[in-house]
Amino acid sequence: MYLAANGRPDAPPRPPGVRRRVPAAVLALGAVSLVTDISSEMVTAVLPLYLVLGLGLTPLQFGFLDGMFNGATALVRLLGGRLADRRGHHKRVAGAGYLLSALSRLGLLLAGGSTGGIAAALAADRLGKGIRTAPRDALISLSGPPESLGRSFGVHRAMDTTGALLGPLAAFAVLWATADAYDAVFAVSFCTGLLGVLLLVVYVPAAPGPAAPVPAPAPPPRRPVLRDPAFRRVLCASALLGATTIGDAFLYLLLLRGLDLPPALFTLLPLGAAAVYLLLAVPAGRIADRTGRRTAFLLGHCALLGAYALLLTPVSPPTVVGVLVLLGIFYAATDGVLMALAAPALPAAGRAGGLAVLQTGQALARLLGAAGFGAAWTLWGQRPALWAAALALAGALAAASRILPAAPQEVP
Repeated sequence: MYLAANGRPDAPPRPPGVRRRVPAAVLALGAVSLVTDISSEMVTAVLPLYLVLGLGLTPLQFGFLDGMFNGATALVRLLGGRLADRRGHHKRVAGAGYLLSALSRLGLLLAGGSTGGIAAALAADRLGKGIRTAPRDALISLSGPPESLGRSFGVHRAMDTTGALLGPLAAFAVLWATADAYDAVFAVSFCTGLLGVLLLVVYVPAAPGPAAPVPAPAPPPRRPVLRDPAFRRVLCASALLGATTIGDAFLYLLLLRGLDLPPALFTLLPLGAAAVYLLLAVPAGRIADRTGRRTAFLLGHCALLGAYALLLTPVSPPTVVGVLVLLGIFYAATDGVLMALAAPALPAAGRAGGLAVLQTGQALARLLGAAGFGAAWTLWGQRPALWAAALALAGALAAASRILPAAPQEVP
């Protein structure tokens, strides 16, 4: 174990002039996520139009379906992590999740106008996403040296975001070429999802590479992850900050209302934040590896606080640009960085389960945060609710800076 200048454990020094490559397994998983995100975002882009305009569902019905299944995704992650850790079959469990999501597109194609069939297909998609997330992130964390985890997660998230950007474009291209045939979108999405599963089977190794070997069979963790003080502090800090995150949809809605823009532009705003995220994910990961993942994670939330502050000023076109840039910085500095911060504190044999606990805690906290902001907006009005959210995030940042450990050490 090496000690940094402040006496805390840190990664071993890298020899001068040596630059580590991103592990092949990480690149393969990034390719799988890219293709799968194209498939999923094709459906996400057209689903509100298909359900509300095509099938006549009310916005309330659609919102209920979407919110219920998104909440279920967070809980299913625990099952995926536990299954992956039980025998060390991270690839198999992740593959099952990817396959289930791909088959859900076929379910949408076969459901026709049946609301029950559509609900079942959406449930299968969310279950697949929940099952695969923790095993996939565990594979990333186990495929390379601990000191470069930030860059590995940054590369994966950049490739993932590329798929998220290409998906809506592909969907609209298919709709344009087929004269608004939604079935064609579902069919192309299904084929693309199967391609992602094939890439996983062929190119992703079943076990991590030699840089981070895992015993076979993997021994059980020495103690439950929640008893590890370093991991528990990361979990508490991420949940606290998540509970003060009001949700992207509210930010975009505030921008639209501030400029009185047409609702059609709502779908274009996420592309701006995603583009910034794509550009900064890899640099943010590398900077986090060099300067400290704790610092990067906190600064990312400072960027989110800056977005809240901008929305408290009169909204103008520069405000829109500023909010989208800050939101992209927030995700680049927090999404993969949080996984890289927590992974070294978890034993290899229990890493998928530990990351699932972390992801579930953060997701549920964000659901509470979004619901709380919506209630505050309804009761107090837009501006007082935003002031309350900004003050809550500032307080959570101050508390998280005291809670987060500097550099959790890897547990063998």
